[in-house]
Amino acid sequence: MKNDRPVVGIGEILFDLLPSGAQLGGAPANFAYHVCCLGGRGVAVSAIGKDSLGEEVKSILASKKLEAVLAEVDYPTGVVKVSLDSKGVPQYTIIEDVAWDNVPYTAEMKELASNAAAVCFGTLAQRNPVTRATVMQFISDMPKDSLKVYDINLRQHFYSLEIIEESLRVADILKINDEEIVVVSELLGLSASAEQACRELISRYGLRLVILTKGADGSEVIAPDAEYSVACPKVKIADTVGAGDSFTAAFVQAYLRGESLEDCHNLANRISAFVCSRNGAMPDYDVA
Repeated sequence: MKNDRPVVGIGEILFDLLPSGAQLGGAPANFAYHVCCLGGRGVAVSAIGKDSLGEEVKSILASKKLEAVLAEVDYPTGVVKVSLDSKGVPQYTIIEDVAWDNVPYTAEMKELASNAAAVCFGTLAQRNPVTRATVMQFISDMPKDSLKVYDINLRQHFYSLEIIEESLRVADILKINDEEIVVVSELLGLSASAEQACRELISRYGLRLVILTKGADGSEVIAPDAEYSVACPKVKIADTVGAGDSFTAAFVQAYLRGESLEDCHNLANRISAFVCSRNGAMPDYDVA
């Protein structure tokens, strides 16, 4: 039976302008979509413009049966120009001063927060003070037993020490990749060893665990009293857009069901590999 408590992705919703065409994306929306595909009640929270792209966002979400709370604001719907390297790894050009930079905190969002089982939030959407305040207020209004997941998602120059530290203080789980841990370690004065830096983050900010993803080298789950490593499955990669978001969604869904960290990790690894084998961030779950 599907749990009716919402599992929320809050922040950016946008169109990834890929070489193969426009695809709806944004890490929080991707996360919410995969939560739904995995049996949860995923909800995307963001803002769209009063424009044709905003209407297209609503149409696509409806077609995917993805619940969303979208404020309509006087800014254009967000787009990101995406290019892929020879290994299918995306490079982003993120357009600024768009709708998701200006997400107001609405009564509907407050009501959603009051019953949320979990939220996933990142750094990018907090580049603007308006959306940053909304993200933090949403987290503040969630039940005490809810899960707060900080999927750090550092992009270009859109982060600061202040935003990262405030986010870590309210988080239960941090998800970070091997490139991001280097940046964060330098900002926070952590160990040069990625694994040791993760342990230091757990200790300093009272995290339950850190998920460290390492691309083709697999991933690790580091908890105060345990550590799990999983190799990356061999699949034919279409592109890696949204793979990390699907990993987070799968891990969170299993975690909320009370599964072991090892089982959470294995499911997340399998789902993210599947997404890598498909085009775009929100593929149909025709396998997996």
